[in-house]
Amino acid sequence: MTTTDGPHTVNRRKFIGYLLGGATVVAAADLGLFGRGATADAGELPTLPQPAEIADLSDLLTLAAAPTSQLITVTINDDGTASFELPRTEVGQGITTAAAMLIAEELDLPVDKVHVTLAPARPELLFNQITGGSNTIHAMYTPIRVAAAVAKGALLQAAATVLGDSANKLTSHLGHIVAPDGRRVDYGRLSALAAKEEPEAVEVQLKDEGSHGVVGTPVNRIDALDAVTGTKRFATDLDVADALPTMVCRAPTLNGTPNAVNNADEVRNMPGVTHVATIPTGVAVRAATFGQCIDAVRALDVSWKDGPVAGMSDEDALAGVRAAEAPVPELPAGETVSGDFTFWFRSNSAMDTNSAVADVRDGRAEIWASLKNPNVAQGRIAEAVGVPLNNVTVHVVQGGGSFGRRLFDEPAIEAARISHTMGVPVKLMWHRADDARVGRTHPLATSRIRASYSGDTVLGFQQAHTSVETDFRHGLGDIITAKAADLPAGLGNLPFAQVIFHLTTILPYDFGAVGQSLVETDTRFNTSSMRNIYSPDVRTANELIVDRLAQRMGTDPLEFRLSHLRNGRLRTALETAAEKAEWGKDLPEGVAQGIGVHVEYKGVTACIMEIDCRPETVNRKVRNAVTGPRVTKATMVIDCGRAINPRGVEAQMQGCVNDGIAMTLTSSLHLRDGHFQEASWDNYFYTRQWNTPPELDVVVLESTEPPGGVGEAGVAASAAAAACAYARATGTMPTEFPINHQTLSFEPKPYTPPVPQSPTDGLEHTY
Repeated sequence: MTTTDGPHTVNRRKFIGYLLGGATVVAAADLGLFGRGATADAGELPTLPQPAEIADLSDLLTLAAAPTSQLITVTINDDGTASFELPRTEVGQGITTAAAMLIAEELDLPVDKVHVTLAPARPELLFNQITGGSNTIHAMYTPIRVAAAVAKGALLQAAATVLGDSANKLTSHLGHIVAPDGRRVDYGRLSALAAKEEPEAVEVQLKDEGSHGVVGTPVNRIDALDAVTGTKRFATDLDVADALPTMVCRAPTLNGTPNAVNNADEVRNMPGVTHVATIPTGVAVRAATFGQCIDAVRALDVSWKDGPVAGMSDEDALAGVRAAEAPVPELPAGETVSGDFTFWFRSNSAMDTNSAVADVRDGRAEIWASLKNPNVAQGRIAEAVGVPLNNVTVHVVQGGGSFGRRLFDEPAIEAARISHTMGVPVKLMWHRADDARVGRTHPLATSRIRASYSGDTVLGFQQAHTSVETDFRHGLGDIITAKAADLPAGLGNLPFAQVIFHLTTILPYDFGAVGQSLVETDTRFNTSSMRNIYSPDVRTANELIVDRLAQRMGTDPLEFRLSHLRNGRLRTALETAAEKAEWGKDLPEGVAQGIGVHVEYKGVTACIMEIDCRPETVNRKVRNAVTGPRVTKATMVIDCGRAINPRGVEAQMQGCVNDGIAMTLTSSLHLRDGHFQEASWDNYFYTRQWNTPPELDVVVLESTEPPGGVGEAGVAASAAAAACAYARATGTMPTEFPINHQTLSFEPKPYTPPVPQSPTDGLEHTY
């Protein structure tokens, strides 16, 4: 397959790249893009392709990144190692390992000889430094390989001079160039010899994927040892000169603002406290330790102006969404199946709480933070503290999780403002209560579906999804689109939401007249596109109605899906999952299996879950726990295209399964009187050890398709499978999620002071 895209004609293995000027070998990529078609299997009543089946969000992000691909470089160092600054953010999804594997493959280097770091904000990487939509490997697969192949070509040319042989007779092996007679020279010696004074365009041939020895093999993450030994460095682990711990006292209502600090001098005189300063989002305190910061925050007496949702509860927010709902479109005549589903607010907090280090002095700003959109952060920091953009340096630090949270830059901007106001470096850390109560959330939403059928034929399927606004004001990796999305009255954000909804939403069945629509309302909440964006809610509602259709037609849920799927890769995945999970096996009353499938990120997932809803399970007691129904077995099958690191894919799917279970069964935020009740992980009930499946099987299918996305790929199918299993086990279709939302299973912590006292009796709470 060939395509002309720009000045060069390329195929899947032949590309143009550049050798850049420098003291050692620095190689960059230039490339054309190639598309790929989707397979479709005809059903009884074919459905026209949906927008995301023609071009999806990953295509959009990849096309946007392509013009600056030549700025992606691989460097060969004089010690024989290779270095690469990844213009994406590692937040636990394993992309640094995948990048290292791609470079090691093309260069014929051991993986441990490839050093991958995270690139700082680079404004020249227009649209090419955003981490989102599970797009990293899809967008970077070819540029990284081309840059590495260009570097190896330069090494071969240099070795031809050293070894006195023609380059086409030489081979590469584990960091050496080898002559036919066995003489060899290592990459480190060749690096300076191969360097160029001026950029030079070269043509390279990529390795045949069938001969890969590194890519496609299970590899442990390059940061695994650091992670498990506690030596991996996050923002609050950094040693920045004179940066002391800093925290913020926040309003008791969501997005409230400070009016006055009534005891600032008293707090400044507390042990360890060095500074107290008012910023737009609260009152900041800086001290010798974080413990002293907590004491100071708790001691502050602040007069507050209420936030925009003061006095509101869940039901008020839901009423606002209901008022914005558009009618579900009419369907062809026939019998009707319908459903009306509610999805409550869910927290986007990661295990690594929001944090940033900032030094803003003397007309310059330097920031360290885990940012998935560093170019946008750089522009907003410059604006917030009045420093020229060229004087703002943003270092990207690895983060411990994201859930879409790190697409936004509030911690970095807060840290910059605090440092600017105090005139000293700060190490800002949000409290867990801050994360839950004023952090980003997955928006409250409703999804209404009406499907019609006649006999055993589905005639139409219409879905109207309505949501509190999902904030896309982070843009597409540059300050221009971020500013465009931030136009007044939501006029900029709403088109972003519509585009992203339609580029991520696919109903993968031949169901005749299919339509899916989005209405968003209410801009007062702090939201973001939590892992898998709209898809977990949309697909959960979809699959519950699919089960209801199968029931009406007297058909097994598996067979019904297989007979209507129009995606061949998804059919294979579902058949594999059904075999692995032993679909249809005998189970006790109150125990059942459920199915969820999903198409997104250039791949497909199929999940089958087995849930136990028997009273002895639902009513089991675990101290300080939310128990309820338990998923006892989960089987996840993914075809993500060519898997760079199957071990990494398996780990991501395990996380996705637990995300899906949490969304369906246990985890949500409770809005009461203008603030969220949750204040930490001890009362935000993500899937815990007592709820995670004792049996969890992941199958990564071999595929010849180009690599797709993995980080978010399994959430929607998992959430849907858990919901369908619950419906079949109980005989009742759930209509609100998570199913335990109406039970507040904890005693809320106080709002004033805004953070709980640090515990002193931790040993009394261990098992």
